[in-house]
Amino acid sequence: MYVFFILLYRFFRSLWIGLKDKEFRALFFWVIGILAMGTWFYARVEHWRALDALYFTVTTLTTVGYGDFYPKTDAGKIFTMFYIFVGIGLLSGFIILMGERSGLIKPLAKSNEKEAAKTDQS
Repeated sequence: MYVFFILLYRFFRSLWIGLKDKEFRALFFWVIGILAMGTWFYARVEHWRALDALYFTVTTLTTVGYGDFYPKTDAGKIFTMFYIFVGIGLLSGFIILMGERSGLIKPLAKSNEKEAAKTDQS
């Protein structure tokens, strides 16, 4: 249980630090927007409760996909196909930035610059 709280602390600290960066903040609001759009769409078209629609959007974009909810209308199926392509890209970009801000992932650009500097010195 202690490890969970450490993880939660690091998540919110990374989020707080990241929100000070313009690029991170823009991506954060895009992710919130795509989650809100998906929730609204599934609530309106599939007639799901808002919580069920949000649950479906999160499980779909994180590629978990339990299968307990799925679109039954043609419009819902078509929207989901496009939603997955756009949403997974946005969400994965956001997760990578979160990892960089928390120090768990080294930024690719900085790694390439260091390698270039090492080869220049040789």
